[in-house]
Amino acid sequence: MPLLQGWQVDEAAACVGVSDMSLLNAGDTRYYPAKDFWQFPTSSCSFCSVACRWKEPDSRRERAGGKFTLLRDTRTDGSFLVHHFLSFYLRAGCKVCFVALLQSFSHYNIIAQKLGVSLTAAKERGQLVFLEGLKSCLDLWFGEQEEQSGQANPLQFISKSTSDLKALFDFVQVSLTPASSDSWKGPVLLVDDLSVLLSLGATPVAVLDFIHYCRVVVCSQLKGNIVVLVHSNEDSEDEENELVVNSLCHHSDLILWVEGLATGFCKDVHGQIKITRRVSLELTGEQDVVQIYQYKIQDKNVTFFARGLSAAVL
Repeated sequence: MPLLQGWQVDEAAACVGVSDMSLLNAGDTRYYPAKDFWQFPTSSCSFCSVACRWKEPDSRRERAGGKFTLLRDTRTDGSFLVHHFLSFYLRAGCKVCFVALLQSFSHYNIIAQKLGVSLTAAKERGQLVFLEGLKSCLDLWFGEQEEQSGQANPLQFISKSTSDLKALFDFVQVSLTPASSDSWKGPVLLVDDLSVLLSLGATPVAVLDFIHYCRVVVCSQLKGNIVVLVHSNEDSEDEENELVVNSLCHHSDLILWVEGLATGFCKDVHGQIKITRRVSLELTGEQDVVQIYQYKIQDKNVTFFARGLSAAVL
């Protein structure tokens, strides 16, 4: 594939969104479009002016106004964080696009009601756009796909030879682009869970490109936020999943890493959470701020406490 013409190296790497593809151990591919992913003409890329601005040395992360939050779980289930962010943003009056690949709508709605939020009501008033991944997959596999509003199934890559996620990106972009009559606050993209896309046949490059362009549109253009959950296991042989997780950690503004206890089950302590605030991304020379707490999940809330200070110890 030929080099991009007329672009500076940093600008090209930022625009095609593959600045970390050297992690694929396939040579230095940072300056090439990722498998013609979006097939945008290189001379008129609508994202270039935004993406390239990230490379300005004095920008102080001007892409912010929107933040990328990574939820990571190891040896435990971190979905309680997804439910927290979903209910939090809906109560705050934000427009939410929820790409739910792991559970059904009724599952999320039951838990949200315990937290004081009705997903059904949020959908009816146009605040919540919900993609039910399980249903979309069944529609594709059993030929029951129904196009809504002239839009193709967002997960159509499952039934095609190519593994690009452009249809899913288009769904997110259309869902969060504000209409003139919208009065919602900043847009939010919530994904549960990104690892499922790999299980469905998407390549790590396609997944990382999808996240990159979502960040450009949601965080930079619309000044919104993205929250993504991924599963990880440092002892796992799933190299593709670990590649995606490590790359996302590198680009995240905030990482919430939930881990099960190394000593096993405890009824008073369900796990620990490591909170990493990526201060180093602000280009101020400061180190990341890391805090570690233990937690206990209760029926309608979660209790956090310093390590060794659980009710069982005190």
